[in-house]
Amino acid sequence: MLTICRKSFFVVLGLLLAGTTIAAETVEPAPAHARNIYLVRHGNYAPDATADKQLGPGLSALGAAQAHLAAARLAAVPAHFDALYVSPLQRARDTAALIAGEFPGRAFSVLEDLRECTPPTRRSEATRDEKPAELAACKAQLDRLFDTHFKPDATAERSEMYVCHGNVIRYLTSRALGVDTRAWLEMSVHHASITQIRVEADGRFKVITVGESGFMPFNMLTGSTGDADRSLAIRALPVSPTKAE
Repeated sequence: MLTICRKSFFVVLGLLLAGTTIAAETVEPAPAHARNIYLVRHGNYAPDATADKQLGPGLSALGAAQAHLAAARLAAVPAHFDALYVSPLQRARDTAALIAGEFPGRAFSVLEDLRECTPPTRRSEATRDEKPAELAACKAQLDRLFDTHFKPDATAERSEMYVCHGNVIRYLTSRALGVDTRAWLEMSVHHASITQIRVEADGRFKVITVGESGFMPFNMLTGSTGDADRSLAIRALPVSPTKAE
């Protein structure tokens, strides 16, 4: 009797193990879909001592013109934007407000992790006035943003717009490229430029454009290394002195 029970036990155990194996082999991975990310830098702005300390200054007249041009470029993208995000800072919010004019009925969600900050860089002279804790906090913020949003989607292919800042865009691009993120300062992007990154369904990254600004006239480019200071203010008219008859 003991022998029979022992045999029965092993038969049942074998069937259970076999069933577990079969179930494990038939489970298919959840489907994934690509995500298209458009990172838009805010337009030109001028320092303003009266601006809110937390939000910073808004756009200059030139920055507003740049944002209008970026809006027209984004409106021509042959895809529906499934989500619109913006940094809480005023220059980014102003830029998003002007872009929204090309997308009637759509609203931007304020994303705190898009806030401008300075992450660690290989060029220590550029961050000598930054506190180590602040650099580390910025890196943690941007890594959190990347890990949360830069991944395939579980439901369908998506396109998303993020209106934010130069440091943020350059750091996120470094992460997508898989290079040392401390190299972010070796890139420079114009105001109101567009950076496009595609996250493939299998998780691979494709950096398609970095700081695209060809939709702007050359004499409106600002914010990148080597750009001249520009303004839309009316300058005094050069007038030749009147000659005596």
